[in-house]
Amino acid sequence: MAVIDLKVFDVIPTRLNLWLMIFTSCWVVYMLRVNMSLNLIAMVPSPPRNVSVKSQCGSSNDALVNKSVHNADIADIREAPRQVSGGVFDWSAEQQAMILGAYFWCYPVTSLVGGMAAERWGPRYVVLISSIASAVLTALGPAAARLDYVALIVTRFFLGFAGGFIYPALHVLVARWAPPAEKGKFVSALMGGTLGTVVTWSLTGPLLEKFGWATAFYVPAALTLVWCGLWWYLVADTPTEHPRISEQERKYILDALGDRVKSSKGFPPFRSIFTSFPFLAMAVLHYGNLWGLYFIMTVGPKFVSSVLGFELTAAGIVSALPYLARLFSAAIFGAVGDCILSKKLMSTTAIRKFFCLFSHILPGVLLILLVYTGCSTALSVTMITMSMGFNGAATLTNLQNHQDLAPNYAGTLYGIANFVGSTAGFVTPIITAYFTRNGNSFDQWRPVFFVGASVYIVSAVFFILFGTGNIQPWNFIDDDKDSDKTKKGERKEMSEITIKNESYRDRKDTSLSVTS
Repeated sequence: MAVIDLKVFDVIPTRLNLWLMIFTSCWVVYMLRVNMSLNLIAMVPSPPRNVSVKSQCGSSNDALVNKSVHNADIADIREAPRQVSGGVFDWSAEQQAMILGAYFWCYPVTSLVGGMAAERWGPRYVVLISSIASAVLTALGPAAARLDYVALIVTRFFLGFAGGFIYPALHVLVARWAPPAEKGKFVSALMGGTLGTVVTWSLTGPLLEKFGWATAFYVPAALTLVWCGLWWYLVADTPTEHPRISEQERKYILDALGDRVKSSKGFPPFRSIFTSFPFLAMAVLHYGNLWGLYFIMTVGPKFVSSVLGFELTAAGIVSALPYLARLFSAAIFGAVGDCILSKKLMSTTAIRKFFCLFSHILPGVLLILLVYTGCSTALSVTMITMSMGFNGAATLTNLQNHQDLAPNYAGTLYGIANFVGSTAGFVTPIITAYFTRNGNSFDQWRPVFFVGASVYIVSAVFFILFGTGNIQPWNFIDDDKDSDKTKKGERKEMSEITIKNESYRDRKDTSLSVTS
């Protein structure tokens, strides 16, 4: 049996197994993150209500709409009488908001340190331990909910704590495994969370209806534990540590990576990182990307609902279109970028800057056009979908640039940039609320979209002017120190040899003089 397994893994490249595990890892993270949105609908049901949503283009009756609760749409949860019977809860809108938001209270902080943890102890262990902890915490959800909503908040808080480690750790794994000519494909695997969101929203509903809300906790937890077994068996920190990789594939990866990446190191060179202008340019670009994503996820549906009078979140496949567009375009852009790089049609820096046109500038332009679409729901949904779709090119820009600058510290760089970028999730709803505080007309929404588009476009322009795809000297800072020590030692040794030789010649000359 072991022989058969070895033959199978010789046929299937280890890099493909790794790509699938990275993709499904992101899927698992988002499955455990977003399932609470739908679970709350079953846990805190409200009776059917005839609510008319006023908008400039008309109104839509949401009595027959089964609204999805989004993290970003917490403010839209309405107060209503609750039915408390047989396992459902009488939680207020504020309590539900705290349950949903607790995931993000510590997520940016652990995202900041997750990369450093993976660089120090290995991404395989970091992802495994974080995923097991997330599965256990999810399985504890029903018991915590029956105890008190505060207990459920605590489990969600620690779920976010564990989840924050995973994405930076995956970037470390990509840096150690992905040859430069295949990095775009590997980074596209990090879009697995997009499909995880869509599938979770699609399958949780039937699960809730047939088996009750508790199963929507237990099933994802069980699937995660099964996935952890596959992760442990199929993934290794580096090609040299993988037990089933072929010698040919191991040599190909190590030769392609060269001496740019190593698995053991001390603390990152924070002073060099924070004083690096290329890193600043990357962080600005990443912030613009996250701003645009949070903007589309929050402002887009709210605009279509409150201005156009159409509830996008209740439209089934329609609400999934922007996410699916981003997923598939990310794979396409990643493959195109790898092809360009392998054929040496453009330099790495040129690729990063050119594709900012697709990942940032075009999505920003589409945001501006969105507010001028008038009362056309189909055109508005098309604009949102195209904006998210073009943003899939981020696999060639901000999602890959930290790998260029310092593959040894890719997780650290991503964690820092993601920590800063996460603030966009808090800022975008505030800006939207400020400009639309007096109504929901096109005139009041126009500044909201101008701000969102400006952040998208300005961050891209900044990176185009100041960014680079070249590896930075501080990626090798430890090697440089070791090299300096070696050189000093060699100089000292040569100096000692020179002194000995000179002493020997002096004694020889003296001996000859005496003999004469």
